Amino acid sequence: MAGFGLRSRLCLDAASMNELKDVDLSRDPAADRYVKDETVSVAFARSPGTLMSLEGPNRYEPGDALVTGTGGARWVVERARFDAKYLPAVPGVTHGEAGAYRNRPVVVLAKRMTQPFSIARTANGDTLTGAAGDWLMQYAPGDYGVVKAQRFAAVYRRAD
Repeated sequence: MAGFGLRSRLCLDAASMNELKDVDLSRDPAADRYVKDETVSVAFARSPGTLMSLEGPNRYEPGDALVTGTGGARWVVERARFDAKYLPAVPGVTHGEAGAYRNRPVVVLAKRMTQPFSIARTANGDTLTGAAGDWLMQYAPGDYGVVKAQRFAAVYRRAD
């Protein structure tokens, strides 16, 4: 890329990224069902902010869970969603206080992507990006995530 500055390279990268919308992995034969198995460290936000994950910005509000997982990966889980999906992992941690938590084993849909892509976490939500080899996750209709390939291999297993 001789002769191209950083701005030009960024524009070329953005142009080659596949922007995904209205994805339904339940209808995609290349997708499969997976379950996450992971203990994470959780703190709860005291004020609004933005956490920069490897996949993009995660805005949060007071009370939302700021999660650190395997390999130091960080992300945000809205409080109501966190309460439904996670349980304290060790005795003595009361639900809602900082500490170790384990996800409830819930089946999600996932597809390994073959080219760079982006997708909104939810309608009008933060935009996440993935590289070729990363995984597109669908937690529910209209609810998406991106998981880096190495992390996916460490914490997800086929559900069937």
